Amino acid sequence: MGFDHNIGRFYINGEWVAPSQGATAIDVINPATERSVAKVAIGTREDAERAISAARAAFTEFSASSKAERLALLRRIRDVYEARIDDIAQAITMEMGAPVKMATSDQAGSGLGHIEATIAALEAYAFDYKRGSTLIMHEAIGVAGLITPWNWPMNQIACKVAPAIAAGCTVVLKPSEIAPLSGIVFAEIMHEAGVPAGVFNLVNGDGPGVGQVLSSHPEIDVVSFTGSTRAGILVAKSAADTVKRVAQELGGKSPNIILDDADLEAAVGTGVEACFGNSGQSCDAPTRMLVPRENHAAALEIAKRAAEALVTGDPLDPATDLGPVISQVQYDKIQGLIASGIQDGATLVAGGRDRPEGLGQGYFVKPTVFGAVTPDMRIAREEIFGPVLSIMPYDSEDEAVRIANDTVYGLGAYVQSGNLERARNVARQLQAGQVHINYPDWDLTAPFGGYKQSGNGREYADWGMADYLETKALIGHG
Repeated sequence: MGFDHNIGRFYINGEWVAPSQGATAIDVINPATERSVAKVAIGTREDAERAISAARAAFTEFSASSKAERLALLRRIRDVYEARIDDIAQAITMEMGAPVKMATSDQAGSGLGHIEATIAALEAYAFDYKRGSTLIMHEAIGVAGLITPWNWPMNQIACKVAPAIAAGCTVVLKPSEIAPLSGIVFAEIMHEAGVPAGVFNLVNGDGPGVGQVLSSHPEIDVVSFTGSTRAGILVAKSAADTVKRVAQELGGKSPNIILDDADLEAAVGTGVEACFGNSGQSCDAPTRMLVPRENHAAALEIAKRAAEALVTGDPLDPATDLGPVISQVQYDKIQGLIASGIQDGATLVAGGRDRPEGLGQGYFVKPTVFGAVTPDMRIAREEIFGPVLSIMPYDSEDEAVRIANDTVYGLGAYVQSGNLERARNVARQLQAGQVHINYPDWDLTAPFGGYKQSGNGREYADWGMADYLETKALIGHG
């Protein structure tokens, strides 16, 4: 590993530093082998406060930097990132089991995409503009505390760090302690790109030890969190006493409405692949497939073929489509939910309990499809975060919309139709931050975030920059 000499250290004020004496160490487990690949330090309040102090000290000068200076910095970060993209992909495969081809193109590639999208957004962004005689100004909010998850580690780091720096903020990043290796590579990239001391800081740690400090600390002006809804609630409560801005991207249970005029074969087959990508570990995965009742039996056959065509196995094998899920805890949760689907009377179409045949170790889950799922079943209501798809029949378009919206979540939704205007009419009725029509390409400039318990705020490009900016009005005759 090209980054192994910095594992176990933190990046604070432009230097790699040893953790405080009170810090402990935990193993980073490769979920494909169930073996430790590294030990990382779990920081303390002292470590977090060192990083916060460095970010605060750097803020005054960095927030006064020009747009041109921040653009030049982001372009250097992009260039170094691109040169080290293989190191990032290797780290992601080791820490969370992403198949090697997916780790490079999607996982590591998403980080590069966000940096490039932020550069384009910053180039076009007007920080000051006149409205009548009033001058409207957008200014950096201050020090940003960034708490990122394990499932898309570099996607979430880049889509928070790049807009924060574009806005003129300084940051303290706490990556997931379960998948921290790619974050260490990212810190090396920031150092090599010449990010000024204190502008970017990284402290590894858990939620109670470091995350709680970031969310509650009076010198943190905005906290941006991606993770479970349960943890997001704790972050918001912790942040309330200092009345800081809180941006959250939380859980999801995204519906995928297949209308009766859609190409059923293509809509169902692609929907299975979309649900199972990243081993089902995406907050906006289309995990509830709604199909017309008359097409339900045919949809189950298509879904069975699509699921059984996917190769689950060694992430280092280029032929692998699905790697393991992240941990024993997650594996056990998924197995329990699969068991509940069987017990509740859903039709097991593909997959099921236990590991796939031939895989005796690693947290591998069979790609599983259930049919005849009803809205009251646990598998229809709870975020599973594994390769499990629930197919639900409906009798009318109105009923499909009601089922789709019958959830505490509202992150993503999907509509498939042969008629774009019809699809958009359905999409307008869905309570979700993004609605994907006919499986479009990923748009890194579209606002990403959720309704209801899927969070608040929006990320990506200029939408992400807004979370890190305050708005000021200079009112006077000009």
